[in-house]
Amino acid sequence: MQDRIIELFTNKPDAYTPEDYRMLQSFIDALNTGSIRACELQGEEWIVHQWVKMGILLGFRMGNVVDMSWSENKPFFDKHTLPEKQLRAEDQIRIVPGGSSARTGCYIAPGVTIMPPAFINVGAYVDRNTMVDSHALVGSCAQIGKNVHLSAGAMIGGVLEPIGSRPVVIEDDVFVGGNTGIYEGIIVKSRAVLASGTIITSGTPIYDAVNGCYLPKDSGNSYTIPSGAVLVPGSRALKGNADFHAYCPIIIKYRDDKTDASTQLEQDLRAVLD
Repeated sequence: MQDRIIELFTNKPDAYTPEDYRMLQSFIDALNTGSIRACELQGEEWIVHQWVKMGILLGFRMGNVVDMSWSENKPFFDKHTLPEKQLRAEDQIRIVPGGSSARTGCYIAPGVTIMPPAFINVGAYVDRNTMVDSHALVGSCAQIGKNVHLSAGAMIGGVLEPIGSRPVVIEDDVFVGGNTGIYEGIIVKSRAVLASGTIITSGTPIYDAVNGCYLPKDSGNSYTIPSGAVLVPGSRALKGNADFHAYCPIIIKYRDDKTDASTQLEQDLRAVLD
């Protein structure tokens, strides 16, 4: 499968065979079950599988735009190769009525709760007991760990191209506040807490007030938020002009028992809803 995907992606044939479409469906099925991933942890490093991203892009290339409308009042047109993901009760995923959707080719583990409206895109991986709250987005190929809370309006950016680019990674037990945006290959390590309104990109310096320094760029030319870090929106004076300030997320502390107590409510709610 891997070799054929790379061949088709690289050579761009004028037409695709029935065998190619069967291969593509097998690839999408593997994404749906989580048996292949666009990015995964190997040892201490998150590794991008470029051929998987090639396969997703190939799915768009091989598809034709068709009518997938839910009803006359809800028109829906997309590539026939990547329709809406179909879920069943036995999947043990809670999807509250109100307009949420997921594209086929994403993995959603048992115990995940999706509040309306939310969207999970192709290639994304959402692990067990995570909450995807209202108006939250899990972008293409984003990797979300276990017991994560993506609060209302949280935007987890996606990436398909360039194929070598690392997607956003949110590790286990992270709390992402409302209206937070995480983009451009940021890794958020386990147990971190991001306050509401925090925006993190690869081009935005992040100041660690605990250690008195800016975070260095990581091997992916982005930033890795340390485990247990608590971030809030902040600002820094512009060089050469202290009258003006630029946005700058700030690590104000590292998670302790008091911070854990403030997030205990989320765990209690999950226990009631399970």
